[in-house]
Amino acid sequence: MHHAESQSIYRVAALREIEARFSGESPPLMERAGAAATRAVLAHSRGARLAPLIVCGPGNNGGDGFVVARILRSRGINPTVVFTGDETKLPADAREAFDSLRSFGGEISHEIPKKPFSLVVDALFGIGLQRPVEGTYAELISRINAMDCPVLSLDIASGLCADTGRVLGCAVRAHFTATFIALKPGLLTLDGPDHSGEVSVYDLDIAPESVLPAEGRVVTTALFRDCLKRRPRNSHKGMMGGVGILGGAPGMTGAALLAGRAALKLGAGRVYVGLLDNAALAIDTDQPELMLRTPADVLSSGFATVLAAGPGLGQGADALELLRQAIAAELPLVLDADALNLLAAHPVLAGRVARRNAPTLLTPHPLEAARLLGIDIAEVRADRIGAALALAERMNAPTVLKGCGSVIASPAGHWYINTSGNPGMASAGMGDVLAGIAAALLAQGWPAEAALACATHLHGVAADRLVDAGVGPIGLTAGETIESARRAFNAWIYG
Repeated sequence: MHHAESQSIYRVAALREIEARFSGESPPLMERAGAAATRAVLAHSRGARLAPLIVCGPGNNGGDGFVVARILRSRGINPTVVFTGDETKLPADAREAFDSLRSFGGEISHEIPKKPFSLVVDALFGIGLQRPVEGTYAELISRINAMDCPVLSLDIASGLCADTGRVLGCAVRAHFTATFIALKPGLLTLDGPDHSGEVSVYDLDIAPESVLPAEGRVVTTALFRDCLKRRPRNSHKGMMGGVGILGGAPGMTGAALLAGRAALKLGAGRVYVGLLDNAALAIDTDQPELMLRTPADVLSSGFATVLAAGPGLGQGADALELLRQAIAAELPLVLDADALNLLAAHPVLAGRVARRNAPTLLTPHPLEAARLLGIDIAEVRADRIGAALALAERMNAPTVLKGCGSVIASPAGHWYINTSGNPGMASAGMGDVLAGIAAALLAQGWPAEAALACATHLHGVAADRLVDAGVGPIGLTAGETIESARRAFNAWIYG
C-alpha cells in the first residue's frame, strides 16, 4: 500500500527518539512548540476583550504553557497562568521557560480565579503521563471541564494515554488539540476522539520520517489508490469473482443476507449465500440477485472464488464443520463473528488458519479479539494496537480490531488507524456488512491488506455520509450503509 500521503502516527518511545535527535538544535523544541501553540491560542480564543487561562503542569507540557504565556505577554495579551507545582522540580527546559516568563513580569497563580476567559489552555500533562491522575491535578481537570469557554490541549488532552487512548483516572475534554511533531494513537482510538476535539498537527519544522519511518498511519484512500480502477468496457461477471457467504443459522439468517447484499452492491460478480437454516428462504425478495444455497453447495460448486464465514453462523457442530471446510479451501477467506468465536474455542483450527496459503482476513470486535488471544477484554482495550498486531501475527492474517478508531494490523507488523465512522455504527449487523464489503473487494482481485483497509474506511465513510444527510446517528441501520457505501465507492473510482 502507498504510504506517502497518509498522515504518520508514532507511539511515545519513537517520539522521544525523534525529540532526542533535535535536542541541541536552535530554536529549541519547547520554543517551537510554544510558538505553534500560540498560533492555535489566537485562532481559537473567544471574546475579544477576554484573555486566556493557561494551566501548567509539573513537566515539559507545563513548559510549553509557560512559553505560550510569555509570547502572549510580548504581544500585549495578559493571560492568567496557573501552576500548582514546585518550580525547583521542573525539568531544565520547563524551568527556563518558567523563569523567562517571570522575568517578563508574568504573574503565576496557584488556583483558577473565578472570572471569564477567552479560552483555557490545558498544559498539564503531555505524552509522558503513565499513571492515573489524582489529587490536585484531578481537581484542576474537573475545573477545566466545567468551564464555559473552549479548551485547547497542548500535544494531547491531559489524562489521556498517548499510546492507547485510555483515560488515566480522569482526562480533560478538549475542543481543540494542538499536537506536536506527529499524530499519536491516543488521539485517534478508544477514548481519544471523545477527549481531543479537533486535532491539528504542528510539525515544528521537523520531518519525523527522515529520523524514523512512521510506525503507523491514518487510513485514507491514498493507501489503496492503485486498486481503485475503472472497469474495462469488456467486462463480464466472471471477471468480478464469486462470493460465498457461510452462515445464517436459524434465527440469524438476516446476518448472512446482509453480508451477501453488501458483497453484491460492492461489485462481486455473483453472490451465493449458504444458509445453515435449511428451512429458510428460497429467495431474498428484497435482493433476488442473491443465490440462496445450502452451505455444502456453496463449498462444492466451484463458483465461489472468495468465502466469508461467520455472519449468523452460530457455534453448533454443523457450524464448526463448515468452518473446517472453509479454512481448508484454497480460497481467500474473511472470518467474522461466530467463526472467530469457534476459532477461540478450537486452537487446533486456529493453527490451521495461520498455515493457510490463501489470504485470510479477520474482523474481530474487542471481545472476540480477547477470546482469540486468551486475554481479558480490558487488556485488549488497554492496548488496541498491540492486540491487533498480536492477532495479525499469530493468525498470519490482516486483522481489523473494530471500535472507535478501528486498528488495522498486518502480519508484517504494519498498523493503521481508521478515523471514518461514527457511533451510529454501534448497531446490529454492521459487522456483517463490513465482512461482505471486504469479500467483494477480494473477489475483484484486491490484495488482502488493501481490501481490509478499504472496506473498513469505506464502511465508516458510508455511515458518515448518512449522518451528514440527517440519517442517524441514532437508529442508523446496517442495511442503510450498503447503498451509501456503493455510492461512495463509485465516486472514488469514477468521481
